[in-house]
Amino acid sequence: MFARSTTIHGKPENVDRLIDFVRDTVMPSLTEAEGCLGISLMVDRVQGHCIGTSSWIDEESLQSSFESFSSLRDEAARVLGGFAGVEEWEIAAMHREHFTHTGACARSVWLRTDHTELDRGIGIYRDVLLPMLEELPGFCSASLLVDREMRRACATTAFTSREAMEASREDSWAIRERGVREAGVDVVDVAEFDLAIAHLRVPELT
Repeated sequence: MFARSTTIHGKPENVDRLIDFVRDTVMPSLTEAEGCLGISLMVDRVQGHCIGTSSWIDEESLQSSFESFSSLRDEAARVLGGFAGVEEWEIAAMHREHFTHTGACARSVWLRTDHTELDRGIGIYRDVLLPMLEELPGFCSASLLVDREMRRACATTAFTSREAMEASREDSWAIRERGVREAGVDVVDVAEFDLAIAHLRVPELT
């Protein structure tokens, strides 16, 4: 399984317009594309930082769809009043306690690692960190995306509410620090979002 994320930093006052555009225009087009499984949209209404992610059944579908949706990515950037950056990933892990719903929030952690440590890090995430994340109150789902060529990864944990996400910060930090030590990775960035659209529809991968 593979994913493409489109990150836009734009105007906070335009976030709701972007949500409407993705739901009403982008989703119908994507769901009809061959090999597309679904889409999610995370938004930071304060910073105007938004990330839309589409999931794909294989790398061929991912690559063949890139140009087809370039105009929609450009339009999404115009709607938010910013510029779009695109990243492509392998989906290394996906686990849901249950499907997310209105009011859910997510925390994403971007990581950098050495080529030789990547598969070891994936194993640690699946076998050690994921069971710990499941125990957090309000846990909803967790995913790990990796870019083997660029030696990067993005781990996202969703919670049933903003209150649950905020309450988890200390314990999540401790879990993250354990992963950093055991997997030999560096944390590049951490951000929290409202989960505006949750239809990624990737099957269980653990």
